[in-house]
Amino acid sequence: MVGTLRALAFASAILGAFADIPKCGPGSPCPAEAPCCSAYGQCGVGAYCLGGCDPLFSHSLNSCVPNPTCVSKTYAMNSLDGIQDIGKYLGDSSKADWVASGKPVVYNNQALLLTMAPDTVGTLLASTHYVWYGKISATLTTSQGKGVVTAFIMMSDVKDEIDFEWVGVDTEHVQTNYYSQGVTNYNNGGNISASATQSTTHTYTIDWTPDQISWIVDGKTLRTKKRSETWNSTANRYDFPQTPSRVMLSLWPAGLPSNAKGTVDWAGGLIDWNSQYMQNGYYYAMFKEVKVECYQPPAGASISGKKSYIYTDAAGTNDTVSTVDKQVILKSLTATGENPGNDTTKADSKTAPESIPGVSGAGGRSDDNGGGSSGSGNSTSGSTTGGSQGFTQGTGTTKSGGDRLQRLESGSVFAGLVALTAVLLL
Repeated sequence: MVGTLRALAFASAILGAFADIPKCGPGSPCPAEAPCCSAYGQCGVGAYCLGGCDPLFSHSLNSCVPNPTCVSKTYAMNSLDGIQDIGKYLGDSSKADWVASGKPVVYNNQALLLTMAPDTVGTLLASTHYVWYGKISATLTTSQGKGVVTAFIMMSDVKDEIDFEWVGVDTEHVQTNYYSQGVTNYNNGGNISASATQSTTHTYTIDWTPDQISWIVDGKTLRTKKRSETWNSTANRYDFPQTPSRVMLSLWPAGLPSNAKGTVDWAGGLIDWNSQYMQNGYYYAMFKEVKVECYQPPAGASISGKKSYIYTDAAGTNDTVSTVDKQVILKSLTATGENPGNDTTKADSKTAPESIPGVSGAGGRSDDNGGGSSGSGNSTSGSTTGGSQGFTQGTGTTKSGGDRLQRLESGSVFAGLVALTAVLLL
């Protein structure tokens, strides 16, 4: 897959048009008034300070809200219960298991569809609890078609990453990958076999320990990467995912004409918005179950509590993560980890810090809920149920908290940046 560094260069050219939004990255931390660095290199408050907030480039290590610790649990993906919109979630993981960007749709009370309609960047679900080593499984069928990518990944706030990704033109394989702190290494990827992924339900498992990662399909281990094989003598560290990570499920459009040619080619070409693989006006991937089995923190880890993970040093490695009893819930989307009780609203949205990553002037929301009917997830089954069945996403307009599209994170750091670029260009 095209690397993160190329993505950063590509996205930065587009993001120049949004120069009023503070940027963050190596040597450029966020300012005090917008202290939280999102996964996309922009600074803000509110949702910027929750899942995906990068402590290494934020104003301080305390700018980001502490990460809720791992919970062993089986999630039946058959309702919208436990799913909260990114514009409503304030950090209380006892009230939400997943944070949604886009519009997930319940299918026959049996599964959850991640949907992607024209002029959108699809749907993302990110877990509210983090995993610091564990066995994570997702049971699903993928989407299909040129330029369409389904993803099940682990992603940490410092951009450690473990991937399963399915390119819609190849339904007989799944691509596996890993990254350490977002550093590109073209030798990290590997394809493994999985038959008819668009029609056959498989269970894909990431078994992640301090010593190795295994990628497993239907109980069969098809790839393993040992930590001992990832030593980077230049950086004097192991380039191995090692920090608390969210479970992330997504469907995203790699084949947009606004994306880099290498990305479009990798995804099999430009998306066809009149494809035979669309149903009811959208592409979809179907998730039936997610299971998380937490492992113990690594030997020697700093443990003084049970509620959350925090970073104690800007190195961003597993020996700088501590498990503590600090729990922070924001009072509003103007609050931060440094000032969680803030609840101010500025009249001039142009001068207010961004509160939802990737959406310029995200403070205002109307009651426009969109609409439209949503039918079957495939040509042989019945109608969807649950919540608002219509799948309507905007890319530049403001909608109500439950239906407004927020820019997606996706199958990798690069994917998230490309998705953001697509939103800004549409």
